Amino acid sequence: MAVSVGVGCTALLIVFTSPANAQSTTVQMRTYSEIKHDQSPPLRDMKPLQEAPGHVLHELGARAHTVLQQNDPVVQKINLPQVSATLGLNFEGIGQGQYGFQVSSAPPDTNGAVGATQYVQWVNTSFAVFDKTTGGILFGPAAGNTLWSGFGGPCQTNNDGDIIAQYDKMANRWVLSQLSVTGGPPFLECIAVSTSSDATGSYHRYAFSFSNFDDYPKMGVWPDAYYMSFNMFNAAGTAFLGSDACALNRAAMLAGTTATAICLQQTSSVFGLLPSDMDGTIQPTAGEPAFFMNFGTNSLGLWKFHVDFTTPANSTFTGPTNLSVAAFTELCSGGTCVPQPGTTQKLDSLGDRLMYRLAWRKFPDGHESIVATHSVATGVRWYEIRNPNGAPTVFQQGTFAPAAGVPWMGSIAMDQAGDIALGYSVSNATIHPSVFFTGRVPSDPAGAMETESAIVNGTGEQNGGLNRWGDYSALTVDPVDDCTFWYTQEYMKLVGSFNWNTRIASFKFPTCSGTPPAVTFNPTSLSFPNQTINTTSTPMPIVLTNNQNKNLTISNFATSAEFAVSSQNCGSLPGAVVLPGGNCTIQVTFTPTATGLQNGTLTVTDDAPGGQQTAGLSGTGVSSGTPGASVSPASLSYPVRLVNTLSAGKVVTLTNTGNATLNISNIGISGDFLISAKTCGTTLNAGLNCTVTVKFKPTAGGMRTGSLTFSDNAPSNQQSVSLTGTGTIVSLSRSSINFGTITVGTTSAPQAVTITNKGTVTLHFTSPAVIKGNNPGDYAISSNACGTTLAAGANCSISMTFKPTTTGTRKAALNITDDGGGSPQKVSLTGTGQ
Repeated sequence: MAVSVGVGCTALLIVFTSPANAQSTTVQMRTYSEIKHDQSPPLRDMKPLQEAPGHVLHELGARAHTVLQQNDPVVQKINLPQVSATLGLNFEGIGQGQYGFQVSSAPPDTNGAVGATQYVQWVNTSFAVFDKTTGGILFGPAAGNTLWSGFGGPCQTNNDGDIIAQYDKMANRWVLSQLSVTGGPPFLECIAVSTSSDATGSYHRYAFSFSNFDDYPKMGVWPDAYYMSFNMFNAAGTAFLGSDACALNRAAMLAGTTATAICLQQTSSVFGLLPSDMDGTIQPTAGEPAFFMNFGTNSLGLWKFHVDFTTPANSTFTGPTNLSVAAFTELCSGGTCVPQPGTTQKLDSLGDRLMYRLAWRKFPDGHESIVATHSVATGVRWYEIRNPNGAPTVFQQGTFAPAAGVPWMGSIAMDQAGDIALGYSVSNATIHPSVFFTGRVPSDPAGAMETESAIVNGTGEQNGGLNRWGDYSALTVDPVDDCTFWYTQEYMKLVGSFNWNTRIASFKFPTCSGTPPAVTFNPTSLSFPNQTINTTSTPMPIVLTNNQNKNLTISNFATSAEFAVSSQNCGSLPGAVVLPGGNCTIQVTFTPTATGLQNGTLTVTDDAPGGQQTAGLSGTGVSSGTPGASVSPASLSYPVRLVNTLSAGKVVTLTNTGNATLNISNIGISGDFLISAKTCGTTLNAGLNCTVTVKFKPTAGGMRTGSLTFSDNAPSNQQSVSLTGTGTIVSLSRSSINFGTITVGTTSAPQAVTITNKGTVTLHFTSPAVIKGNNPGDYAISSNACGTTLAAGANCSISMTFKPTTTGTRKAALNITDDGGGSPQKVSLTGTGQ
């Protein structure tokens, strides 16, 4: 685990000049350093935390604005055939009564993403990992802060939702984030980037701190950054400050190194920005900015964000370019009016903003498209914007308005064939809140969608004064075939409040073949290890594959300045030929001339559609003889231990990840923990590792914390491992009782357990001992001499009997609740009825 700690940010007031048809925007640029990062243990090895009981209403930040009531000239009036996409998997997501889950918050903020082999769904404060082939659950449901177990601080202790689950298709990594705002300011954005395509594996975990309340975060994946938007409110949540557009250093977060965020705070006149999110395998042209979009009165606003992490002042945020669209009226004027059957309770519309995601795609012929959607009084409005990086145009637009029901809260995306899909909620006075989808193929009339189909029909309605719905949903595209859409959304199965359910479904248009792009790279990007400046790295390979049924002719390879093609077996240039279905290998080296993270691209120019393919390159230059240090695991957690007794040891490994000797000046430990053995001395050569064994010896009952700290000459100077364990002053004479075989209806002889107070203070029994478990009615407490307190050094006994009510094995447990630490103490009870 490499741990980095930092605070604060730098700020610069900048006036960005907008295009001719837009106004200049004065914004404040801030560069934020992460406050901490580490690498987690595998998620599959973590204990899933559960949401706190009770009901939490996640309030939506209010925004006062004027809404015009207007006629909609692009309401769809033609009826096309039933949507031609075929449903695949269609199964229950996290929701009331599913997978042992109990709803404790509203709305669910239903979100999810599809990866190589899994689907990750996150519903505000809990998430789960599913097998995308079978729909079977692989992990969870677990509270969101499970991901930050052992990380320390508010990301570990808070579970505040407003979540995003993303899949970085270029790197085959998961990117998961949620807020931590309880107790703020500061307000944190907690982000976890997986180290592989397995969502149950380990994660690089980060925390970024904001002084203002960073509400409603949304994320888009782009080659040079993870771009995010926030609706910023003051710390009290009473004043809207404007949207904040941020870029997080993607290359650093993929590598698990120190990362920064560059943010451009807009004025309060800018609301509801969404960042572009790349779909497909054809990347933007090298250096192409990410896009941000919102809507105004009969218009879309388009911004361009180009980030420069090396020289933040060179970052640019230009816009908005205002694109005129057909007149519309926000659904419910942006507020609450969606009807339901059987109740007067109306539901939120969130008609005042674009709905997640802002899906961007580049096609083999070179054209780029962005699709977007929002809820209007006449239905679901959607757009396709083309040429966003040139002279953007509204290629097509429409309002989908099925005959029955109010459609709203949509999510939109395109597949590689140009088919567009749209998922959404439906409700009215006769239709319970349900989940539907529609779509179109390129040959359909412009601005029109095919007739909708149901994913799941609701059978209940939301009442009890609860109007919150959404706040968003997620339609994503499978990265494997680039054809299959996956949608997740909220619906109502039962009547009530705080009892929502969700659905996860896949579907695919027959017009999308799943044929891969003409040319592909494997891997799609290269990340070089630390390299001493002015020296050349070992070559790293990228395999280029020609997926066409004709020859591919390559005219040139080009790389950014500090990277180079050292060799290739594609052939002589220009004119190298790769046969249909064939491949060749390109070897790339990294020669940094300065310290710090360097980003670049490999560009292949050829005669495939689009003419160019690019792969991302990154590496970090380090000064000659720079050591590195990382520790693993990120944290150690010990089970409940009797005070003043010593646990078994757990091992921490320190690795020199640099290219010079690591000088270790001190190894310190704090709290009720001790170093029992170590192989680490005062020096550690490059590439080697050493170990420290840590044991736990609690001095008092309750949670005990500490840290193991390595002080050395690595750039970060210090690495820390968080240590936790629970001490108890309660000693039980036995941990289990087996009553043997007893005739049904007959009471056994009593058996006792003795409780001894091993501490130096009085032990308080905070509630009477009880029997719980599978068959508690088969056991009884026959005597309890413990009372309400137990003096230091004293003991008392509790006796139990077994009276089986039926044949077979009968199990339960005696639960003793106290203030001695590790409560409740349990004694397992087993007996057999005959």
